[in-house]
Amino acid sequence: MSRGPLRSRWPCARGASFQSTHEFPTVSPSRKIIHVDCDCFYAAIEMRDDPSLANRPIAVGGLADRRGVIATCNYEARAYGVRSAMASGHALKLCPDLLIVRPRMDAYKEASREIHGIFRTYTDLIEPLSLDEAFLDVSGCEHFAGSATRIAQDIRRRVWQQLRITVSAGVAPNKFLAKIASDWNKPDGLFVITPDQVDDFVLALPVTKLHGVGRVTAEKLKRMGIHTCADLRSWRRLDLVRDFGSFGERLWGLAHGVDERLVQVESRRQSVSVENTYERDLPDLAACLECLPELLEQLAGRMARLDSGYRPGKPFVKLKFHDFTQTTLEQSGAGLELEDYSDLLAGAFARGKRPVRLIGVGVRLIDLRSGFEQLRLF
Repeated sequence: MSRGPLRSRWPCARGASFQSTHEFPTVSPSRKIIHVDCDCFYAAIEMRDDPSLANRPIAVGGLADRRGVIATCNYEARAYGVRSAMASGHALKLCPDLLIVRPRMDAYKEASREIHGIFRTYTDLIEPLSLDEAFLDVSGCEHFAGSATRIAQDIRRRVWQQLRITVSAGVAPNKFLAKIASDWNKPDGLFVITPDQVDDFVLALPVTKLHGVGRVTAEKLKRMGIHTCADLRSWRRLDLVRDFGSFGERLWGLAHGVDERLVQVESRRQSVSVENTYERDLPDLAACLECLPELLEQLAGRMARLDSGYRPGKPFVKLKFHDFTQTTLEQSGAGLELEDYSDLLAGAFARGKRPVRLIGVGVRLIDLRSGFEQLRLF
């Protein structure tokens, strides 16, 4: 595990000057947020427990002959283009030597419990995002004289020492920047954005890195000539609200490095879902049904990353028609197979019988709270 000096890789817009007549939001210098993300978590546990798997492409997921989906894979597999939420059959085409291992959720949950035990020695303000990812607010922590950087270093050291897996961490004044930072030096990395570095860092940041900017919004921003946050800052806040609705207000704040979301200690998810807005409206039900398998593969990948304090409840389908009207249909007792979602999709489409611009699929979640009953996803 690397223990060298911290690497600095700021994407600063050197020599660039920026002026605006608009009032700038301010970044709170008092908040200290750490985002911790385990490196290819499930695969890392498998390689740790079976050293013969090291240095060869492996993935954790469902079997190809059962239309399984990849939950995660190691970096050797990623070099071939294998990714999470990819159909196992397609992954094997990209990497014929890929070994797909069935998930051992009990082992992953136990490792997650140990990691969270380490977190709790520094703060109780922990927002788990999945078994292998969490935000920590260490603003009031007295360890290491309150240094969030040294706390993050110590967390990484202890996880490696105790579990023999690596984690990457990002330190910043807010959640938005901490999450970006944790990905900056992956794998096995640490990246720190101090309050006085926020402005330079954000200026050169691609808008595709902004929280909530998906493919459709990114393409719209590109058509407007907006590629970086520096470009975004040249737009008036009111113009962004006009073009993007309430999300325009958030875009404007993120472009200035501001994210006031708190670390939600008791945050529990009500559902998990995926959706896609299509460049061209889908003209009929048959066209909508053709899009369903890909969406369900993505949904399975997201469900695989949920912590085990949930189990799936009612499936649902959301449609947004070409005139921006929308409908959501869900059904108690229905299964989570392609056929079940096809029936829901047909029922939702019958409500509008118009071209469709967006399809969403998801599952309402039952909060177990007592924790650790595993979703059977594979």
